[in-house]
Amino acid sequence: MHAIKARSDRSDRDVMMSRTSASHSAFVLPRFLRKPFRIASRLFGGGIKVPRYAGTFGLIGFLGATGLYGMAVGNHTNEVIKATASTFGFAIEKVTVAGNNETSEIDILEKLGLDGETSLIGFNADEARQAIETLPWVAGVEIRKVYPGSVVVSLQERKAFAVWQSGRDLLLVDEEGKPIVPLNGSRYASLPLVVGEGASSRGKAFIDIVSAYPDLAAKVRAYARVSDRRWDLLFDNGVRVLLPEQGVKRALAEVETLQRTKNILGRDILSLDMRLDDRVTVQLTPTGMESREKMLKDREKAAKAAGRRV
Repeated sequence: MHAIKARSDRSDRDVMMSRTSASHSAFVLPRFLRKPFRIASRLFGGGIKVPRYAGTFGLIGFLGATGLYGMAVGNHTNEVIKATASTFGFAIEKVTVAGNNETSEIDILEKLGLDGETSLIGFNADEARQAIETLPWVAGVEIRKVYPGSVVVSLQERKAFAVWQSGRDLLLVDEEGKPIVPLNGSRYASLPLVVGEGASSRGKAFIDIVSAYPDLAAKVRAYARVSDRRWDLLFDNGVRVLLPEQGVKRALAEVETLQRTKNILGRDILSLDMRLDDRVTVQLTPTGMESREKMLKDREKAAKAAGRRV
């Protein structure tokens, strides 16, 4: 009897051990898949009620996402935005330009890149501003969008200060000496003419110095930079005044005194060399040389006649 009970206990333990080993060998889902699996089980088992038209909206969302992806991959985003915004009344229909005295509106519109269908939403104001700033007269630009369909462009233009002669080229330059455009016509003929290497960048400071001597400045035709070291003044009657590298103000004051007392610039001279501190060298014109030689001869004759009388 005890033997039968022992065999029965052993058989029960064997069954329990086989069940335990079977449970350990069963497949277990990873943790991150358990919740989706439970939701899917409830969905297909009827535990979750699907909203009406959910499939339709899902299909529309899928097609929309596919279209957006294709639009991005094919670089058609701008065209789609342009067409959509234009359809809803955001096409640019008016461009207002202010502050352009030298810059053509045609050039500005060309830099804006409008094609008649460009929308205000898709219009890139920063890129347009950078494009307009490449125009030669433009110093600064501001672009504003005015909805639903207007663009306002406000310019700040550079100012021509002088005409710079570099070789055979004549260029308009600003106060900093930066070239703007080639000289065309006589519109800017009244601007100061600076000549030579370094004259464009150093011209403003030197012209300001000469302007302190108005009797001379009124007669100057050109300011010539020599070897990028010193200046010469070319006057409207062709006389050249050679100024020193140092002591320019002293030399100008002396020339002004000679002009006021002796009308030196109105004489028959080619040049007036002020480069030496202790003397002034004058180069006469051929006519001036003849007049001087005649004067010396007449003086010599008069001296001889006076000697004979004595």
